[in-house]
Amino acid sequence: MLYSHLTIHLLLSVIQLLSGILANGIILVGRGMDLIKRRTWTSLDLLLSCLGISQICLQLMFFYMTLTFLSIVEFSESSSRFAVCMLINESGLWFATWLGVFYCAKTASITHPLFFWLKRRISKLVAWLILASLLYTSIVSIFHNKYSWPIFQTILPQYFSKNATVQSKEGSTFLYIFLATELSLPLLIFLASVLPLVFSLGRHTWQMRSTMTGSRDLSRSSQLGAILSILSFLFLYLTHYVVDALITFLILQAGSLVFLLCMLVAGTYPSAHSIILILGNTKLKQNAKTFLLHCRYCP
Repeated sequence: MLYSHLTIHLLLSVIQLLSGILANGIILVGRGMDLIKRRTWTSLDLLLSCLGISQICLQLMFFYMTLTFLSIVEFSESSSRFAVCMLINESGLWFATWLGVFYCAKTASITHPLFFWLKRRISKLVAWLILASLLYTSIVSIFHNKYSWPIFQTILPQYFSKNATVQSKEGSTFLYIFLATELSLPLLIFLASVLPLVFSLGRHTWQMRSTMTGSRDLSRSSQLGAILSILSFLFLYLTHYVVDALITFLILQAGSLVFLLCMLVAGTYPSAHSIILILGNTKLKQNAKTFLLHCRYCP
């Protein structure tokens, strides 16, 4: 029988799952309706659709992991399942990274030849970046399936044991170095794109702070909203990375309160990130309003 805090944890996980599926579903349905109406997709539509699919898969994965750690479903050791989990997690991180690069190229005001080149070509590069990410994560997942899983297989029994205090990490130094490099690459690209965007918007807002009326006041308000949205996105992204590292490197004991709290934080990322995208995009916000009104008046 579950204790009260485990019951609360399960309830919060269900809320995360439903909100994540709803928010990402609104994004996917909106992009699908635009495709039907216009018979074409923009690069941003393609990127948001790939991100929405990966976020739903990631949300389902975290919910399954929660059920496993709460001993509601039995944990089954499978190399293919391990590889699929790595593929889902890393592809989602790469899609979020390219979304940050896309927003930076389209919004930031940076006087650098490389940035001007990226600004002109980013729309054409998005499809290739998505394909390259899928190819990279697939190769990495195959590597994990063949080489990483045997090492994790020797560690996981101790990791899930409530009586275990020390985890064996012999022979896994190379694996952890590989994982650290693998997780750091999209993070560095994301920071290199989002931080200049935040500074650019902040500088632009500071220059407009003396104008407080009319259309410029509305523009200043939108700039502040964009900064807050990007900072929220950055906070969620970094938090997810920290929790991801704690779980991947088996630092926390499975089933502990701290571990379950980290699982809740990680499960918040797919849903909260999509909600921020909807609130920060006029078209997505309109799609969400239309969907909610349809549900309200639907008999």
